[in-house]
Amino acid sequence: MAWDNKGSTLGKLGKYDEAIKAYDEAIRVDPEHARTWYNKGVELYGLGKYDEAIKALDGAIRIDPEFAWAWYNKGNALCSLGRYDEAIRAYDEAIRIDPEDTWAWHNKGMALCSLGKCDEAIKAYDEAIRLDPEDEYAWYSKASALRMLHRNSEAEAAYKRALELGYSRSWH
Repeated sequence: MAWDNKGSTLGKLGKYDEAIKAYDEAIRVDPEHARTWYNKGVELYGLGKYDEAIKALDGAIRIDPEFAWAWYNKGNALCSLGRYDEAIRAYDEAIRIDPEDTWAWHNKGMALCSLGKCDEAIKAYDEAIRLDPEDEYAWYSKASALRMLHRNSEAEAAYKRALELGYSRSWH
């Protein structure tokens, strides 16, 4: 735990390479601690080392297959690599474990939209919105998907709702 905590602290200080070394030491001492594998994966993801992040997150999942956040972050890393089908499967696992994870629903929608499956994406965004009606990001993403489907009046309404909730990016 000391090495894992050191890694977390170093990461918060922006000393990412040192943080990863601390996580590696924690894994050497206790290779069956899922949280350390997860923390290492998140750190690697933040550095843009997506393949390495996936390997570390897979370590966490091997130890604790019900670790929803490991599945969620694996989905994010897979999306960053353009591996959307695999990302959707990872998000589905996160959702199976924690069906009320709005971010998993939202990011699943983004992956679906990236594959041109905007109708399915809207269903995922709707679920995120059902769980958190004040999620301005889900409203904005839904607006974008609706716009891609040329459902412009619905898109404008969803975008308006995103703005009302505090979304601040310009409409593209």
